[in-house]
Amino acid sequence: MFDMRKLSRQPGSLLEQARTVPAPAGLGAGLAVIPAGADVTLDVRFEAVTEGVLVTGTAIAPLGGECARCLDPVASTVEASLMELYRYEPDADEDDNGEVRYLVGDKLDLEPAFRDAVVLALPLSPLCRADCPGLCAQCGVRLADAGPSHVHEEADSRWEALRGLDLNNEVSDSHNRQEG
Repeated sequence: MFDMRKLSRQPGSLLEQARTVPAPAGLGAGLAVIPAGADVTLDVRFEAVTEGVLVTGTAIAPLGGECARCLDPVASTVEASLMELYRYEPDADEDDNGEVRYLVGDKLDLEPAFRDAVVLALPLSPLCRADCPGLCAQCGVRLADAGPSHVHEEADSRWEALRGLDLNNEVSDSHNRQEG
């Protein structure tokens, strides 16, 4: 919660704040998560406008999870941009469907806007490194550890009859028969 008493309701008034806050629980999407309680750095600017308070800024949070290719742990950071309008009070004739955020007295709860921005900024498929080769589809070994010589000679049994054919000879014999 941010106290907006220092920000007058005069349009154009500005208030800038930088804070480190603990991350709320349940921030994650797929293989990427922000650990609950981890330090999140907020750098926000509050600007009084006619309708309310316009919040802009950035949030930087630690990112954890699993690599989408090899399932190794991933540790990084994610940066999310925030931009949200908090209205002073609801209009009696306006139906907002819960999409409009409001100040609660002189307090501004940034957590819902923070959640929305951070979850959208999380990578869908985090990687331990950009060139991660992943896992072998046959045996599950990490291809980064196995190296380029890692191969499997398992062929589909339905093709076993073709293994004994010498296709180079067959092609030249059939070609000779067509010419003669």
